[in-house]
Amino acid sequence: MPDRPTAPRTGRPLDRLRRRVRTPRQKLVASVVTAAVVLGLGGYAVARLTTPEDRSCAAGVERPEGSGECVGVNGDGHAFGVPELAEVARAIGAENAALKPGEYATVAVLLPLTSTDSGMRVKVLHEVQGAYAYQYRANHESNSETPKIRLVLANTGKGNAHWRGTVDRLIAMTGAPDRLRAVSGVATSSTEVRESVTALTGAGIAVVGTTITADDIANGPGPGHNRYPGLARVSPTNNDEAKALANFGRVDAAKALLVQDTRSGDHYTDTLKSAFAASLKGAPYEPQLFTSPADPTDEGTTANTFRQITHLICDTRAETVFFAGRHTQLRQFINALGSRGCLDRAFTILTGDEGSYLGADEKLDRNALKAKLTVRYAALAHPDAWKPAAGRKVPATGGSVVAYSTFVTDIARASKEPVPLADGQAIVAYDAMATAVHAIRQATPQGSQYPELADVVTQWPQVKGSLRVQGASGWICLDNYGNPYNKAVPIVELAQDGSQRFVQIAWPEGRPPSTSCLPPKRG
Repeated sequence: MPDRPTAPRTGRPLDRLRRRVRTPRQKLVASVVTAAVVLGLGGYAVARLTTPEDRSCAAGVERPEGSGECVGVNGDGHAFGVPELAEVARAIGAENAALKPGEYATVAVLLPLTSTDSGMRVKVLHEVQGAYAYQYRANHESNSETPKIRLVLANTGKGNAHWRGTVDRLIAMTGAPDRLRAVSGVATSSTEVRESVTALTGAGIAVVGTTITADDIANGPGPGHNRYPGLARVSPTNNDEAKALANFGRVDAAKALLVQDTRSGDHYTDTLKSAFAASLKGAPYEPQLFTSPADPTDEGTTANTFRQITHLICDTRAETVFFAGRHTQLRQFINALGSRGCLDRAFTILTGDEGSYLGADEKLDRNALKAKLTVRYAALAHPDAWKPAAGRKVPATGGSVVAYSTFVTDIARASKEPVPLADGQAIVAYDAMATAVHAIRQATPQGSQYPELADVVTQWPQVKGSLRVQGASGWICLDNYGNPYNKAVPIVELAQDGSQRFVQIAWPEGRPPSTSCLPPKRG
């Protein structure tokens, strides 16, 4: 076998010795380099310890201390880390970018954009899409009326927990260049939302609620009842919903029962159970009680309570059950009643607009709806309410086919895919934006580019009669306290496949409004 080649010798013994023994000069250089490295690493560590962590997400948006949510206000296309909002946020950003400085007023949509509840995420998406649809109409399809409208998204975080910082930022936006003139959204009847509305209206900002229905987040006649100066709503109150349900169903109180949440502080359930109780005077049974978790979107243990309540319902003569609670507990109750012991008896559940979430609730047992169980709720809007159909006459007043058709054209711009409309959220948000823009433009003096902040909040008493808003959900005629008068209430039934079937329009006053749509004197 041939020998392997060997590497050539590259140096003499003295050369190798010089490599091992460093001169004093080399030692000095090495010491200086080492010290520099150590000092550099130490300085880096100190800098890491002393420099505040960058918690910004985008312009006007940051992660609050102890939270990973992006919270704040932005109109540049930021989606707050929510993939479903990316498309419509980009569209809003592009529309805003086309506006010139000084030619616009700003409207904010205040919502818990980063909610982790699946029903709320759907609601939020549809509301933002509805708001953008009207922003586009206001800027491109309104005969060049001014001012133009800039739309911004304002995130209050999961459960509206970070409302304070976001509301403070909105209040700071009333001056140039933003000129914030109205806030829409504020879509849940919770304590955090009530405090948000209190702060915003206290700062002189007009607020238009979309789906808040609680009677105690509203103004009214009498001393001390104008707690939210500048608040308007496009949805009927819980009391009006209950009156519309009663007018529609003509329920026999002797054969009716109320199931209600005992958790206090939830203004939706508190006012709904009061309204239902008022319509059930003379009922022979005391209400059946349950207590939802502090966060009503949590499952908690209420399903166990409902299993027991269904046994008690079977012991009564009741045929109709009024349910005063949020949608998570409503779904649990429906599932429990679907497997009740008295399956031979038929029941009808009547509830408020939280029923609109059921269609998208994957935990709803569709088989329960086949067990002689009818679920109907007072919706805030429905796509079939103002759409002509065989055997169903569209009311002559209180709304119009044309207004709804206009909305359908506009909402098509909000997404490449068709926006689902059965839950009514996009429709109501569109109408709230229309109402905000109406007030802003009515308050703008001739020859001015935008209104003064204080002039917008004074517009609500004039939104009636021929100055009403032709809403896609029906006429928006406000009383002197910013509440809709005799607003159309679609009664919707949850079909066996989980779809939401329109039944008919009901009216709080028992009949549609007159052509003048002028609220009567009260008190």
